Amino acid sequence: MLPDSIIVFERGWLSANNVLLVGAGPVTLVDSGYCTHSEQTLTLIRNALGSRPLDRLVNTHLHSDHCGGNAGLQTEFPQLATYIPPGHADEVSRWDDVALTYAPTGQSCPRFRFDRTLEPGSIQQFGDGEWEIHASPGHDPHSVLLFSARDGILISGDALWETGFGVVFPELEGISAFSAVGDTLDLIEALAPSVVIPGHGRIFTDIPSALSVARRRLDGFMRDPAKHGGYAAKVLLKFKLLEVQKISRDELHTWTNTASYLALLHAMYGNARSKSEWTDQLIEELSISGALKIEGEYLQNC
Repeated sequence: MLPDSIIVFERGWLSANNVLLVGAGPVTLVDSGYCTHSEQTLTLIRNALGSRPLDRLVNTHLHSDHCGGNAGLQTEFPQLATYIPPGHADEVSRWDDVALTYAPTGQSCPRFRFDRTLEPGSIQQFGDGEWEIHASPGHDPHSVLLFSARDGILISGDALWETGFGVVFPELEGISAFSAVGDTLDLIEALAPSVVIPGHGRIFTDIPSALSVARRRLDGFMRDPAKHGGYAAKVLLKFKLLEVQKISRDELHTWTNTASYLALLHAMYGNARSKSEWTDQLIEELSISGALKIEGEYLQNC
């Protein structure tokens, strides 16, 4: 399915998948995972490369599960050149954790530097091939795709998974972005990849089916934005559980006060319930779906 020059580390949902590109050109890692998995990420890279250094680090976008390992890799490989999408370059330079979404999501990301930006429309030499850089707004307004026209391989970030796509974060701030998701899906269809390496989940080849699933999901969100809002809120709560594994209900309620996206979602979709009541309803729905287990006053990740 993939040439030997492309090595994929499929991670759990706390960390994005990592894609290691090797060959005659610069050894490159696409996305570095979440910060609490930094040591595991480094071990995976060391086991794959041996004594060979990592030359390039590329981020499809700057959500914490895709770039939380950047700082650790920059420490381990001092000569590492880091490439990020251009849209948040200024915010990274001055480290604005609100604009970068780490504070609003209640997530962590150690400060990192960048060396170059991934300009949409450019072609970059990573590993053994050339990769086209394409803008892919929607899930994140500044995200990019990497596409190898030679091999028909797409590194899609969170723009397309086998079963959908990532939360449309601009919508949480009242910024219309569902149409941008549709435009990105159209772009992927036009590129006609034969293989997609998603930001989460397994590599897949049935791209028409994945696009159909994504478009149905998008249509449902557009028809009922509250459905997307509930999904987004549960994703944020589940991410916290993935990070800590077990937490008391009171501690989780306290944490929700630090994540302003949850306050925005409650204001839009709380239906006059208190924030505590609304959060408890989300916890119950996550329990019913099997995403967590309620053990007295504690919530256990499943």
